[in-house]
Amino acid sequence: MLNQLSSYRILWIQVLFDLPVGNEKQRKSATKFRNSLLDLGFEMAQFSVYQKFCNGTEIAEKYIKQIEKIVPESGKVHILKFTDKQYENMITFNGRAEKKSPKNPEQYELF
Repeated sequence: MLNQLSSYRILWIQVLFDLPVGNEKQRKSATKFRNSLLDLGFEMAQFSVYQKFCNGTEIAEKYIKQIEKIVPESGKVHILKFTDKQYENMITFNGRAEKKSPKNPEQYELF
């Protein structure tokens, strides 16, 4: 049986954070957090905004639990979940010029 994932069920996770970097210990902690997000497969959208494509709620929740474990002692971290369909509607500006949203990954076919 061939299943296609719906763009309403595929999720994006976006991690937004504001971490203190006033001293060396805080800078190391912030850098470690950013590098950990990269190790988890997130891509940097902006310096304090990272995102990842997930093909289901269960996988998204798995990553959220992993992020909870690496949140630094201080600072703010927000995690957003939204569908691929919502991601399609993102409007991005690069300066004053509107930039097309990045192409969504191809949907997977599961057997």
